[in-house]
Amino acid sequence: MTPTLQLAVDLIARPSVTPEDEGCQALMMERLAAIGFNNEPLRFGDTDNFWSRKGDSQPVVCFAGHTDVVPTGPEANWDNPPFEPKIIDGMLHGRGAADMKGSLAAFLVATERFVEKYPNHKGSIAYLITSDEEGPAHNGTVKVIETLEARNEKIDMCVVGEPSSTTLVGDVIKNGRRGSLGCVLTVKGKQGHVAYPHLAKNPVHMAAPALAELAAEKWDDGNDFFPATSFQISNINSGTGATNVIPGTCEVVFNFRFSTELTAEILQERTEAILNKHGLDYDIDWKLSGQPFLTDKGALVEAAVAAIKNVTGRDTELSTSGGTSDGRFIAPTGAQVVELGPINATIHQVNEHVSADDLNALTDIYEAMLVELLA
Repeated sequence: MTPTLQLAVDLIARPSVTPEDEGCQALMMERLAAIGFNNEPLRFGDTDNFWSRKGDSQPVVCFAGHTDVVPTGPEANWDNPPFEPKIIDGMLHGRGAADMKGSLAAFLVATERFVEKYPNHKGSIAYLITSDEEGPAHNGTVKVIETLEARNEKIDMCVVGEPSSTTLVGDVIKNGRRGSLGCVLTVKGKQGHVAYPHLAKNPVHMAAPALAELAAEKWDDGNDFFPATSFQISNINSGTGATNVIPGTCEVVFNFRFSTELTAEILQERTEAILNKHGLDYDIDWKLSGQPFLTDKGALVEAAVAAIKNVTGRDTELSTSGGTSDGRFIAPTGAQVVELGPINATIHQVNEHVSADDLNALTDIYEAMLVELLA
């Protein structure tokens, strides 16, 4: 096996279900220390993180990722045990193969190769690794960034190893992400008997016209990089379970995925204006999971596009589709951010796997990016 595949196997064999790390970060730090990196373990709450850096000048090119993985589900449903990685017909199988221990291995081997060839490289190379990306993300990257910001230590360019590719490695890189704004709305009515509706107030009936208006609302038109903002109701809950009781409250959970055309504050104001127009009595609890971010141009995007072309011969597509990633915590500091990783077809699924050849190609792409940016 290549060095990248061997390291990926070593990482996958550690059952680091979020927020556990199971020694993955210690293994990475040992390899980084051997090539001149200064390691800084940073544990917050139940989460292991580390910041590691080689060099003390700008620009700082950072590799960011996570060692935690999602639960496997019933292991009996897997063709091969999820934490016993195995290459089958050219595919590396195991939980985390694609999301994202394969990328971590490619990061590290690419860095080792680059440092060997360019021991006196420009700028700095850094690693920001967490074990809290697949969980609530309260004690991971966000806390490391707060630590760096407090001492004015800046990341200039960041490659996040999330599985961005669709059908061929490097065919898509994410140069931004939509914002995510969640909400729990509780509409208040008055409980009563269904036979005496005049003595009650049905919060489901009261909420329905407002929800219909929210669902039909055109929030924006998007822009060249983002689709139009999306409003989606994910849950409605009300009632006692009895057919003859008008409920006293109705709880509605919904989410906005929004572009850079809007802010979270504008979405909140417009939503509450619609609720107020319908005369609802309600409580509302907003949660902003991440602001939208975009790196539309610059040295990092150019280096990624060129490296993919040089290694694979293919042109890449810049995209902002998909969910959120830890890039949402890094981009607000002013860093250029791209997500570049393997094919995402099997992430979080039973029998997660990734092409062994793709991980080797990804290693070459990361190394070529370092050459372009720091050689």
